[in-house]
Amino acid sequence: MIKLSDFPTTPPDGIDKKELKQELDKITDKIQDLQLQMYAEKKRSILVVFQGMDSSGKGGATRNVFAKCSPAEVNVKSFKKPTDEEFAHDFLWRVHKHAPEKGKIQVFDRSHYEDVLIQRVHGWISEEHCDKRIQAINAWEELLQFDNNTTVLKFYMHLSKERQQEKLKERLAVPEKNWKHNDGDWEEAKLWDKYREAYENVINKSAIPWIIAPVDSRSYRNYFIAKKVLETLESFDMSWPLVTDSKYA
Repeated sequence: MIKLSDFPTTPPDGIDKKELKQELDKITDKIQDLQLQMYAEKKRSILVVFQGMDSSGKGGATRNVFAKCSPAEVNVKSFKKPTDEEFAHDFLWRVHKHAPEKGKIQVFDRSHYEDVLIQRVHGWISEEHCDKRIQAINAWEELLQFDNNTTVLKFYMHLSKERQQEKLKERLAVPEKNWKHNDGDWEEAKLWDKYREAYENVINKSAIPWIIAPVDSRSYRNYFIAKKVLETLESFDMSWPLVTDSKYA
C-alpha cells in the first residue's frame, strides 16, 4: 500500500543546484540522440504522463526534459475541461486519438486520470463509477503496451502543500507568471486532502506503476524526470535502420 506521506517532496541532502543543471544538460543531450534513433527505427513509442496538483510543474518539466528534441519527434497534449463533443462520448474517447505513434514520445500534461480524480473529489460520480473508470484506464494502458509497443511512464508530481502555496502566490507577484493565475486553483487547493486521498487511490489501483517524482525543487524535478526518461530509452534494444534496397547503395 503506497502512502504519499512516505515519499519526500524535496531533493536529497547535499544536492548542488549548479551540478544538477550541468548533469541535466548531459542527460538531455542523450535523450535527444536516443529519441532520434527511436524515431528512425519506428518500432516503439513512449507515453509520458505528468499528473499532479495545480502548480506542480508539469509544463516546466516538459519544457526542460524535452528541450532538445525535435517537435517532429515529441508531441504534447494538455487535457482541460472536456468540450460538449467530448462529453458526448466515453471519457477515453478524447484521449485515445493522442496515443503516441511508433517512433514518438507523447507527453500528457494532465491526462485521462483527470476524469477519475476531479470527478471523485467533487463527488460528481460514485465510488463504483470511479473504480470502473480505473479498470478501463488499466485496460487501455495495457492495450498500448502489448498492441503498439508503447512504454507508459506515469509521473505523480509530488508537491508539498507549502510549496504549492508559494507557487500560487508567485503567479500573483511575478508579472511574467501572472498569466497563469486562476482563482479556481486557489479553490481547488482548499481540497488538498481530498485530492491526496484520490491520488493514493488511483496510484494503488493502477496496473502500471507510478513514479513518485519530488517536485518542490524545480532543478531536481527536471533532473529526476529526465533521468527516468533516459533510463527508459537506454533500456530499449535499438539499432539504426539501414537502407539496403537503394540502387545507389
